[in-house]
Amino acid sequence: MIPTYPYYSQMTQCKQVPITFPPQHQNRQPGLEYLMNPVPISDNPEYRGSGKLAGKVAIITGGDSGIGRAVSIAFAKEGADVAIVYLYEREDAMATAEMVAAYGRQCLPIEGDLRRPAFSAEVVHRTLTHFGKIDTLVLNQGVQFPQTSILDISDEQLENTYRTNIFPHFYMTKAALPHLCPGSTIISTASVTAYAGAPLLVDYSSTKGAIVSFTRSLSLQLVDKGIRVNAVAPGPIWTPLIVSSYSAEYVKTFGLETPMKRAGQPFELAPTYVYLASDDSSFVTGQVLHVNGGIMTET
Repeated sequence: MIPTYPYYSQMTQCKQVPITFPPQHQNRQPGLEYLMNPVPISDNPEYRGSGKLAGKVAIITGGDSGIGRAVSIAFAKEGADVAIVYLYEREDAMATAEMVAAYGRQCLPIEGDLRRPAFSAEVVHRTLTHFGKIDTLVLNQGVQFPQTSILDISDEQLENTYRTNIFPHFYMTKAALPHLCPGSTIISTASVTAYAGAPLLVDYSSTKGAIVSFTRSLSLQLVDKGIRVNAVAPGPIWTPLIVSSYSAEYVKTFGLETPMKRAGQPFELAPTYVYLASDDSSFVTGQVLHVNGGIMTET
């Protein structure tokens, strides 16, 4: 259910009222959703599923919280079972599994490090063992470490950002592809920063640019196999990544730069992933859909 805190009541007003968050910071990435104030809104009770993904199985990386949790819930509402992959956020992952189960679908939580190529093969194997098939692959894992200067981006940070944000796209796709059939879909989470840039996120935004190119090129490679490949480019979204990467002072104004003068909530993105995973988007591949509160981008 949607929490009844004032942030949501402000969001539902017709006029665009600036919405701010209490200052907060977590010292470890990817961050923990249950510690956030307010907790992100993952489920919209007004969203009614209509069987768009009935009988489907999806793997969702980063599915424990934030955008991944919202997508897991929306997929469950549409009739899909999900395997969610997470690094260490077990309490968040178990909460997501309970939310999926509440809508009558199964959720398989899988803990591990997607920076290891062998783990992707394990994820696919465990999903196939549990569910028997894979229909959709949602590649949603990510980290970011803001730096005011490129000179402050260490070799370790650069490698970690790339190994987390883009390398698993290759590892997971290579592991899952032999088991995907015509009609299957691959959906990545890109970012508005791939198009608008971000002065504090040079390495992060460049990985998101790589995801855009990955999406376009892979879509061309797989179109003859009947597999569609697309991406979603969120703007500022209230997720654990924000409070674990930015200072408490920065968090107070997060999202105010959008024309809507607020950050988005994860549930506002989820229907875009449903669209790209379902037959509603049967003539869509190689595309990036922008959900960013009105920020204009060059596509």
